[in-house]
Amino acid sequence: MKLGLISDTHDHVVHIRKAMALFHRLGVERIVHAGDYGSPASVFAMEGINVWGVLGNNDGEIKGLERAFDRIGGILFGTVGEFSFSGGKGAIYHGTLSAVREALIYSGRYGLVILGHTHVPRDQWIGNTRVLNPGTAHGFDKEATVMVLDETDGRAEMFRL
Repeated sequence: MKLGLISDTHDHVVHIRKAMALFHRLGVERIVHAGDYGSPASVFAMEGINVWGVLGNNDGEIKGLERAFDRIGGILFGTVGEFSFSGGKGAIYHGTLSAVREALIYSGRYGLVILGHTHVPRDQWIGNTRVLNPGTAHGFDKEATVMVLDETDGRAEMFRL
């Protein structure tokens, strides 16, 4: 299965649509969003591929985001999400609090931890845990980026929008 990793969209619907076109072209089966949507409009722009997500520190419209996820058939986990993948257990967290971020990475429970918040792409192994951050899909006058993780071969590739 291919996972489309995206974070920190901050209502940049044009970039979300570019990411969606890329994800469709590459055969992504699930999107993992690491928070900071901005508003439900960002969630609606991802309709068409199953979406799992967590809340970020800039996601104040929680009820609206929950309704948007329900409408597109996605799952909004709350602050931290836990899931199974071909390599074992994974976790999604926006990354706001370093204590939570480090606890997830160093707990030994997860083979994969997906983060956002920093707006900086990351692909790093810490012990037996792979830490991925797709950067920011918004871009903020810098590079707008997403990642695609292929579970079959473990390859994670960053893409510029």
